Parts: sequence; C-alpha cells; structure tokens
Amino acid sequence: MKLNIIAVLLLTFPMLTNAQINIGDKIPSVELKSSSNEQIDLTNFKGKFILIDFWASWCAPCRLGNKKLVKLHNELSANTIEIIGISIDTDTNKWLKAIEKDKIKFTQVIDPNGFDAKAAVLFGVDELPSKYLFNPEGILIAINPSEEEIMKLIKS
Repeated sequence: MKLNIIAVLLLTFPMLTNAQINIGDKIPSVELKSSSNEQIDLTNFKGKFILIDFWASWCAPCRLGNKKLVKLHNELSANTIEIIGISIDTDTNKWLKAIEKDKIKFTQVIDPNGFDAKAAVLFGVDELPSKYLFNPEGILIAINPSEEEIMKLIKS
C-alpha cells in the first residue's frame, strides 16, 4: 500500500511542479476576457516590461495595492511597462464595480474560478495580491516586487 501511495505521489509531483512559474521562465500563454469584453492573450504584450497582478474585489490588501498600481501606471510610460490585472473574482459585477471604484485604467482581465482559476494555478498563486514582473523579452524577473523594486528593475 505504501509503495502505491509513493508511486502516485511521484507520478503526480512533476505535474505539481509545472503549476508554478519561476524566475527565468517565459510568460505563459493565457487568454482571458477583459473588462471591455475582449479576449486578451498575455503573450501579446512582449516588447516592454509586463507586470501581472493577481487580485480580487473582496481582497482588502488588493484594493490598497490597486491605488499604488494606479499611481505607478500614471507615473510610467505605456511604452515602458504594461500592467495587467488578473482578477480571480467569481462575481463579474463585483469585479467591474471594483475597477470603476479604484479608477483602474490599465488592462484588466478575469479568470472567474477563484484560486482554482487556470491562470492562478499556472502561476502558482496561493495568496492575494500576487505580482509577477516580466522583462521585455517575456522572461520572469521578479515575484511580488515592491513598487520601488519595479522602478529599479525597469530603469536598470
């Protein structure tokens, strides 16, 4: 019985390790619906820095983080960085109301299955907010960077 359990774990483990991106990995191709009802593929933004921000309307730290990201978005050139918010809200209306209330102008997409959302699993999101910074070549260079770290990495 123990050998069967170990065999199952060994067969399952490679799948689990593939469910989280690491520094040096390429941005995964994930296609999600935007707040303007368009299909957006994350790989379409290569050529500039990309900051992926996982959040939800019910997450208080996320909503505070939105204020910082709105400020960062207003300070940086759209030619330098693309900020993409990925909501894991299960209620689209609450998500859209949060975008409006927080005055978010950068790209917003939704993967409406909570922490079981395909994008959240692919990135290895286990807490909110979670941020991933990719360089212009689409390579992950930082996980959960602060605004100061983002500025430093972009300007280096």
